[in-house]
Amino acid sequence: MKTILIIFSLVTQLRWEIFAYKIGVGRADCTGPPVEINFMGYGSFSQTGEGIHLRQFSRAFIIAENEERAVFVSVDAAMISYYVKRDVLTRLKQYYGNLFTEANLIISGTHTHSTPGGAMKSVLYDMSILGFIKETYNALVNGIYESIVRAQNNLMDGKVFFSQVKIDGITINRSPSAYENNPEDEKRIYSDNVDKNLMQLKFVDEANKIVGAINWFPIHPVSMNKTNRIISTDNVGFASILLEQKFNKNSLPGQGKFVGAFASSNLGDVSPNIKGAVCVKSGLPCDYLTSSCNDDTGPCVTLGPGNDMFESTKIVATKLSTVASDLLKQSGVEVIGKISSIHEFVNISSMSGVYFDPKSSQNQIQIKGCLPAMGYSFAAGTTDGPGGFSFKQGTNSGNPFWNTVRDFIYEPTAEDIECHRPKPILLNTGRMTFPYEWQPMIVGTSLLRIGNIILAPVTGEFTTMAGRRLRKMIQETVGGNVEVVIAGLSNTYTSYVTTPEEYQIQRYEGASTIFGPHTLTLYLQQYQKLLRALNNGQKLDSNLQPPNLDDKQISLASGVIFDSHPIGKPFGYVEIQPREQYTRGDSVSVKFISANPRNNLMHEKSYFTVEQLEGNGKWKIVATDANWETKFYWTRISTLLGTSEMVFIWEIPESAQAGQYRIQHFGNSLALTYTTPFQGVTNNFNVI
Repeated sequence: MKTILIIFSLVTQLRWEIFAYKIGVGRADCTGPPVEINFMGYGSFSQTGEGIHLRQFSRAFIIAENEERAVFVSVDAAMISYYVKRDVLTRLKQYYGNLFTEANLIISGTHTHSTPGGAMKSVLYDMSILGFIKETYNALVNGIYESIVRAQNNLMDGKVFFSQVKIDGITINRSPSAYENNPEDEKRIYSDNVDKNLMQLKFVDEANKIVGAINWFPIHPVSMNKTNRIISTDNVGFASILLEQKFNKNSLPGQGKFVGAFASSNLGDVSPNIKGAVCVKSGLPCDYLTSSCNDDTGPCVTLGPGNDMFESTKIVATKLSTVASDLLKQSGVEVIGKISSIHEFVNISSMSGVYFDPKSSQNQIQIKGCLPAMGYSFAAGTTDGPGGFSFKQGTNSGNPFWNTVRDFIYEPTAEDIECHRPKPILLNTGRMTFPYEWQPMIVGTSLLRIGNIILAPVTGEFTTMAGRRLRKMIQETVGGNVEVVIAGLSNTYTSYVTTPEEYQIQRYEGASTIFGPHTLTLYLQQYQKLLRALNNGQKLDSNLQPPNLDDKQISLASGVIFDSHPIGKPFGYVEIQPREQYTRGDSVSVKFISANPRNNLMHEKSYFTVEQLEGNGKWKIVATDANWETKFYWTRISTLLGTSEMVFIWEIPESAQAGQYRIQHFGNSLALTYTTPFQGVTNNFNVI
């Protein structure tokens, strides 16, 4: 018996030595300019930032096995450009050499539609933001870099566990007519037309204390609609804050050792607005195929579970964080095994292959990629955010007027038209090079394996069925028991990826599948190539590299010129003071003479603090501009004089303690070429 115990002990120790992990988590503020810069996501020229509701954060997770790394970063941003990742890696290389690479680092955007844009360095994606915005770009690069460094510095012995659970009641398919065009035998495999499984990696230290969690769930962060003007990380961003506050007791948002992320997956056709699409004026259902209304009853929009966008965001976020928190209490399956990764740059438009068409008598047909192009239904928008003019989803033919407009910009060739069929081309982006590249042509593809977990980062918004096909292909190719996680909007952005069958219907997602009807099939072919090379220990090098567009960037957004204040009212002066007394549930609203918040983005700080007077006579910060209960709105009073003001709102939570409070405002004013810090403080007020 003693011999058996010794052997068992040696085997267990050897197993742990071979597959022992070090884990690290880190978080950093990456909030972009809160005012005067347009938001990225809805493509609206009018959605210009006016303040902050929820700050943006970058959350990094590292699993290390000796010198091997698996690094996943979830960022509260619409999407991530190749150039952001390139510059993050460049900075990491200066201190860590080749420890972090294109292959082992995944940077994924949550896809919130209410954060400042201008960081893509592609004409189409930066167009509605009026070009490249250096402030947004630097905030993302610096925040992502800092979160990775913190995760690296926090490395500790630990374990990783995988779990998953189904979540009902917070998602619907916003393009069911396209989904229905998939093969019947394939649809019968699945009970729903959206994926409802939340996949979770739990990080625990040697003492079995939970230190972090990544949750992947396919849902569009569009609970906040296109009328919103204050920075918001939407449903998944607020879910992250709620989860972190459960484990970081009495900590402010962005603080505390536990780091919890809700990351994007195959969310392409998935909406959180579960009440469905209706015509706004009549309340009647929209046309099923085109999501359009009669001229006098439109537009067609989807409504959320709540009565307004804030309530809908809170309902969805609360459900996500509650389910994830409950799942963390379960043991899960321990992740054990080697870490490996692989990466290759490819040009999908130049790829070719074979496609099995279940509806064709020929069965196998030769396919190829197309130069990027956007279809008519792209301009129609979605039911989460309708477009303009008279465009409708489901459009399979052009019209003379818009074709003339298109041809004036850049006329597609006969080959382009045939390649993208049945998509009628509205923007021939693949051939448009003025003033620089309109959409990425060369994209990075990669796979990251941690034991029996395979992370598949994808460079666009995969629809439900597109993600299912990728997951199924990987599982069948490996031939073993592996869990496949689709990590959406990672490393660069190339709009949508639908199945070939969904593409035929030309909903918004199909019209935005830029490399043509067989985009998904070509991606599947590429990921299968990556997987086989990864299994065989091969390295891939296509000698391709995205172009350097740094010196070509154009920005039409104006900068801050100067700030001033009215005579007798200095910066920080309180124009509207709080009342003397409030109760829980009341809203406190105050107004300050201020300056442009773009002068200092206050990373790791705050423009406002709500403070409570403690028994020792000291003031304790109980809320910042990152809390759900707070909002601030900035208004330029006079452009000529450079005067502005800020309104700060604190909705007193039910958990607030009775006592004396005050609100402080912090800012920086610009004069000539230098900034000067200032602050202001309200009168004290009581919460009873």
